[in-house]
Order: sequence, then structure tokens, then C-alpha cells
Amino acid sequence: MNLFFLQVLIDSAKIKDSLARVGGATAAGQKQDLWDILSKGGPLMIPLALLLVIAIFFFIERCIAINKASKLDENFMSIVRDHIVSGNVTAARSLTKNTNTAVARMIDKGIQRIGKPIEAIERSMENVGKLELYKMEKNTAILSIVGYIAPLFGFLGTIAGMFELFYNIASTGEYSISNIAGGIYVKMISSASGLIIGIFAYIGYRYLNSQIDKATHKMESASSEFIDILQEPTR
Repeated sequence: MNLFFLQVLIDSAKIKDSLARVGGATAAGQKQDLWDILSKGGPLMIPLALLLVIAIFFFIERCIAINKASKLDENFMSIVRDHIVSGNVTAARSLTKNTNTAVARMIDKGIQRIGKPIEAIERSMENVGKLELYKMEKNTAILSIVGYIAPLFGFLGTIAGMFELFYNIASTGEYSISNIAGGIYVKMISSASGLIIGIFAYIGYRYLNSQIDKATHKMESASSEFIDILQEPTR
């Protein structure tokens, strides 16, 4: 019985020693920084990096442009209404010309058409609104394209890496489970990178679309309010 317990203690010590070695190896592996890991992904990591830079650039550029175009003072339409109802069209026009927003440019076009039929005014404002929306939507499709092709580049990198791995095994005849597993781990880096870039690009694309939808709602609301103002009696 004593020999049995002694053997159990020896086996437990061996297991602990093995776990300690595995933990030490894992800790040593974790010392690699992100750059070292990404650099193992192969040549296709370069176009993936370019796609990431493009996505970040156009996301920030479009965010600034859309926020600038959709920004509107809460009292803007109230001031326009006061000027038009009081008959001071010149002051209303001056306000819209000096306000650099999509709504202001649309209302300015409506003010220029005062005196014409309501249908003609609405049509002119609608045309300006479409132009403003086109300006806001410009280059947003690039994020959608990046979100679509980045995962494809990642998968292509993995396939190329796997082909290289198995070709080397077939050529040399030398292989082991650890070598194959290590090679697959390295080749999967490009797939993971492509998927991450694609996800972020798609999220950015959907966010910009939501901001454009908010701007569209503001423009439609302002257009409707302006038409109501024109139908009010002057003071």
C-alpha cells in the first residue's frame, strides 16, 4: 500500500512538472507582440493592411463630411419662418446662404423660387435634396467593397499558405503533428485578419448609412415645414 501511494505521489509530481513546462512554453509564446504574429500571415497581409488603411480613411472622411452637412441649428427654421412671414425674404435668403448645411442649401433654393407654384418649389427643393444626399453618400460604397473583398483576400492567403505547407511536406517527406498544426496556425492569420477588417468595414458602412438616413429625415422635415410656412398668411 505504501508503495502504491509513493507511486501516486511520483506520478503527480511528473504531471505537475509537465504542466509547468507547458505553461512556461505558453508564456514564452505569448511574449510575441501583435506585429510578430501578423508578419507571419504571408504576402497577402500587405493588401489587407492597405484595405484597412483605406477603410479607416474613408470612414473618418465621410463621418466628418456627413456630420458637417447634417448639422442644423434648432432655431434655424424658426428664424426662416419669422423672416418669410414678415415679408423679409432678403434676410431669410442671407441666413440660408451663410449657413453651410444641406438643409440650408435646400431651403435657399426654395426661397429663390418664392412666387412660383408650390409644386415647382417642391420640385426644385427635391432636386437639391437629392444632390445633397448624393454628396453625403459619395465614397461610402468603398467601405462596402472593403467589407466584401477583405475576407476573400484573407481566405486566399490561407489557401496559398496551406498549399505551400503541404507542398513542402510532399517534397521533403518530413512531417509531424506539431509542424502541421504550427503551419496551419500561421496560415490562418490572414483569414482572421481579413474577417476582422471586413467586419469593421461593414459596421462602418452601416453606421454611415444610418447617419445619412438621419440627415434625410431632417431634410424632409425642413422641406415640409418650409412649404407650410409659404402657405401661411404674411403679417
